[in-house]
Amino acid sequence: MNARGFWRTVATAVLAVSVGAGLAYAKLPQAPMDDAAKAKADEAKAKAAAAAKGAREAEEKAMDRVAERYKKEKGIKTAVAAPPAAKKK
Repeated sequence: MNARGFWRTVATAVLAVSVGAGLAYAKLPQAPMDDAAKAKADEAKAKAAAAAKGAREAEEKAMDRVAERYKKEKGIKTAVAAPPAAKKK
């Protein structure tokens, strides 16, 4: 076998292995959930959303503290901003 044939065989083998791995790890469809499982999933989703909201608020407070400290150290004067208007529903 010459070098060209060898590398063609290697490329074919790599392709076959990657396709086989993709098929082996393919996700099967999930079985339908009953009402209790749906309720538990909804509760977990709500809990995760609340945790994400809390983390986002904490991060925003930290960013505000950093910005205020930067402005204070650099001597930047800031205008007092009016509180945002209430959103109409």
